[in-house]
Amino acid sequence: MRFFRVGNKVISREKLYEMITEILSEREGGATQEQTARTHGVQRSFVSFLESLGEVRRGPRVAIIGFPVKNVEEVEATAEKYAVEFVLLLSQIERESLGGGSAGDLLNLALETMAELVDYDVIVLMASDYRVELFEKILGRPVVPLTLGASPITEDQVIDVKELETALEGVTSPKRAASGKKAGRGKRAASGKRKRPSRTKRVADRIRGTEGRWKLSSR
Repeated sequence: MRFFRVGNKVISREKLYEMITEILSEREGGATQEQTARTHGVQRSFVSFLESLGEVRRGPRVAIIGFPVKNVEEVEATAEKYAVEFVLLLSQIERESLGGGSAGDLLNLALETMAELVDYDVIVLMASDYRVELFEKILGRPVVPLTLGASPITEDQVIDVKELETALEGVTSPKRAASGKKAGRGKRAASGKRKRPSRTKRVADRIRGTEGRWKLSSR
């Protein structure tokens, strides 16, 4: 535990981290700044200040899915640069390892992942042409496709990072954010709140429980 001495006060860095995490988690879960401030005994302006201090961008919730990907680290770094909140990248070996589990586990994993993706405004999909069409049919709306080739693809593919950056610049731009906000998204637009995306951790836990090295993060 790290302590700071400020005058006659001893301040715990971990205590600050814990409180900030709780405050932002409550705000993410739909609580107002006023409600969050009352819960933690602080001023509403303090909650607002925290949000402004940590803000990296505004706009839609963005997810990236790609398989089979060779340059995983490059793609992850690009996703981090544009504050992408959900990243799922698989190599060919990792994708094939999924078949080693039971049919029931595979179905549950697929359903939980798709349920998580429904809450995202924009999905950038890097996969074969067949997978792109399949995702659009399941989700019932278009995705932003970066097609890796004709199906079937049996080897890892190098993602064109410049092309990915161009796509992310387009979907995270202020203009896109304004149009998405105006259009709204179902119940979330009507209520002005959304539930905390607790499914993300469940999906991550399920994936980490399978064989192979899966890349899943929710930021």
